[in-house]
Formats: sequence, C-alpha cells, structure tokens
Amino acid sequence: MRLILVGPPGAGKGTQAVHLASHFAIPHISTGDIFRANIKGATELGLLAKSYMDAGNLVPDSVTNDMVADRLTQDDAKSGFLLDGYPRNLGQAEFLDKVLSQGNMPLDAVLEFELANDEIIKRLSGRRVCRGCGASFHVIFEKPAVADKCDKCGGELYQRDDDKEEVIANRLNVYTEQTEPIINYYKQTGLLKSINAIGEVSDIANRAIAALK
Repeated sequence: MRLILVGPPGAGKGTQAVHLASHFAIPHISTGDIFRANIKGATELGLLAKSYMDAGNLVPDSVTNDMVADRLTQDDAKSGFLLDGYPRNLGQAEFLDKVLSQGNMPLDAVLEFELANDEIIKRLSGRRVCRGCGASFHVIFEKPAVADKCDKCGGELYQRDDDKEEVIANRLNVYTEQTEPIINYYKQTGLLKSINAIGEVSDIANRAIAALK
C-alpha cells in the first residue's frame, strides 16, 4: 500500500498515520523525521538543509524533494509507504509523481482528512502545555484535574504562541494557498479519498481503512 495523507493542521493526520502504517505494515514517512535523520547522520543533504535552517531560511523544495526521493529508495519502502507532510505544494506533488513513475511505485490512494476551520481552531487553541515537563492538556477534551496545573508535575500550564487563534488562522490560510491545490490535483487523478475527521481516533481510522478497500 502506497499512501499520502493530506489535511489541514489539527485534523489528526499524525495520529492517523501511526494507526494506518501499523495496520498496513508500511513505514510512516514524515518530512520531519527525514530532516532529523539526515541532519543527525550528517549526510550531504542534511548538511545542506542545516545550512539553510541555521541561517533562518526555509529549506528549498529541491533539497526536501531529494531527501524524500532518497528515503523512498530504502528497503523498507519497497513494499509500500505512508507519506505524512509531503507533498506540501503542487511542485512537490509533480516531482513525487516523476520519482514514483521512474521507480514503478504507483500510488494507491491520497487520503484527505476533512475538518471545518472552526473545529480546527477549537482543537488547537484549547491546547495547554506544562512549562515543567512538557505534558499536553486541553481545556475541552483533556482537562487537568486542577485548572492551569499539570497533573503529572504540578507545573504551570500555558498556551503556546502557535496555538493562539490568530496564528492558527494564518496557518489555515497558508494551507489553503499551498496545499489545497494538491487536493484538486489528486482529485483529477481519481486517487483522492476524503475522510470525515470528526470522532474517536479509532472510528476515523476505521473510515480510512474502509475507504481503501
């Protein structure tokens, strides 16, 4: 099984990726993991990416593309994979098509996790993190026993800057501009399958698996 997961921030792609990769016994490949592995291993691509990051610049698509292409040549990806966080724009999607075509590795599906913006903002803006141990809570879905205090260490809970509503709204705008064209791209190929991302984690995973049968 060769899959791509797409969807707005807060839709639960990372959580679902773990479930689906386990169900289909395929590697969960995220761009974050690829970057960390290359930088830690001091590969040529890793050092190049780090040079951009250290200068406070975005890593160009060409470097990200080459890292993903290299990862897909590894043995554990030969029988399938799940891509999470890539492609992020139309150029990356077109590059990936070429890589997969050259490697005779056709995609089976692109899963889109759908969630309304107001639900996304509610999910993300309600998150609170402990200053002491880093544990995560939620003002609606996972309340601490004592307001604003961590259940694990008693530390102060706070809202991260990137969980504030105005920042989330900007992230959603970026998603709409950059990533939604990918959804239209894969819709035209017939690979796109849309999944309702509201509900229990297991229910959403079951919907996704059913859509892939």
